[in-house]
Amino acid sequence: RADEEEYWHSSKFRAFTFDDEDDELSQLKESKRAVNSLRDIVDDDDDDDLERVSWSGEPVGSISWSIKETASSSTTSLEGRDSSLQKGSSSYAAFPKQASSYSLSSLFKGRSKLPSFQSLSDALSDIGVKNYAPELRRPKAEYKDYSSDWSPRDSVRRMQRGKVCSLERFRSLQDKLVLLDEAVAGHDGNVITAVLIFLKRTLRREILFRELEVRQVALCHLIHFLKETGEQKLLLDLLRFLDRTEEVALSQYREHLNIQDVEKRREFLKGCIGLPFSAEDTSHIQDHYTLLERQIIIEANDRHLETVGQSEIFRKYPRKASILNMPLVTTLFYSCFYHYTEAEGTFSSPTNLKKTFKIPDKQYVLTALAARAKLRAWDDVDALFTTKNWLGYTKKKAPIGFHRVVEILQRNNAPVQVLQEYVRLVEDVETRLNLATKYKCHDVVIETYRDLKDRIQLTAYKCKVERGSAEEEKINSILNN
Repeated sequence: RADEEEYWHSSKFRAFTFDDEDDELSQLKESKRAVNSLRDIVDDDDDDDLERVSWSGEPVGSISWSIKETASSSTTSLEGRDSSLQKGSSSYAAFPKQASSYSLSSLFKGRSKLPSFQSLSDALSDIGVKNYAPELRRPKAEYKDYSSDWSPRDSVRRMQRGKVCSLERFRSLQDKLVLLDEAVAGHDGNVITAVLIFLKRTLRREILFRELEVRQVALCHLIHFLKETGEQKLLLDLLRFLDRTEEVALSQYREHLNIQDVEKRREFLKGCIGLPFSAEDTSHIQDHYTLLERQIIIEANDRHLETVGQSEIFRKYPRKASILNMPLVTTLFYSCFYHYTEAEGTFSSPTNLKKTFKIPDKQYVLTALAARAKLRAWDDVDALFTTKNWLGYTKKKAPIGFHRVVEILQRNNAPVQVLQEYVRLVEDVETRLNLATKYKCHDVVIETYRDLKDRIQLTAYKCKVERGSAEEEKINSILNN
């Protein structure tokens, strides 16, 4: 009919030309117009009379349609599908109704009037139907994780989140310094260390040291990292560049820890004495060298005595370890244990060690008390605290306090008679009663309550001693007087 012919040969839409803009925005607009045009052509009332057709004009489901659609889906690109959508939007044909599971209205409007029709999401997920809807490219921001096109700030944030991030793209010095500043601003020590490792590997030492000199936070991280990893040469170069002579000397001194041979360590320490230490540190280095020298002499002599078996104390108490490389306090304890009675002129004498290394009285008394109490040499313990005044009278005095003396003696299983003697010397009454009660020094408790004239406490304490014992008789004697 004439009206049908006129309908098919007329169009509201302008034809596609290559003069149009070729950008993605224009393609998106054309695709949108094509979809909207189908909504005007396809009426809701005509859904039942229409059949889904391909853009080539062949019924869907035919053999030729399946072959062409399979070939086109494997060869056409994104732009080709968009352009074919624009070209085919102006041609439409109706065919006699056949059994079909799709309609154009259901495809673009997402409506299903028959039970067998699929939804819009199902239709778009079908392989053959993908060619009907325009496929737009992803935003460039979604490809950012794969393009490695990150700024220094983005790179630092990725590392803070634990993501893999390559720093090799930062090649200029300016980019590397910005990266370091961003890492410091993030206050993440792991990120700062990672950036410093990258800079240490990619920059010359002079440039790296110069830039770190004005970045104290990063500088402290690098110095700590070099100490932990043992990169001694680079650490010394950095400290020399910063003119930190004392730190250079201390770093060199730490190398003695890696020397196992005792003679080589002694020679190394002797060479360290001349390094630019502070006055206090120089004294410590000198004492360390002197102590090791003494230990070598004591070790050789005691090993010989232990081997030949001429010393009774070595036979009774064999040595459990070597004295070499031990601290000063351990050396003093060893000397008080094995060489307590030696004259001051010998290297192994405790008095000689105290005088040579200027050991305080409190430290010396604590160490000597522990050593002699372990040997149960109670006479030596008594002599340790006995002093004479200018009139010749003897008196017991302890620079550490007699309450600590009692605790040390008790740990070494001192007898009650020895404990009671020193518990009586505790000046504070409450402390004396607590210690006497704790260690069952009954005589001290009874005498203290007697001096306090506390009849009630003395009567109560009577119940804590054994019935018929000497302590009970002593309490009854005091109460009856």
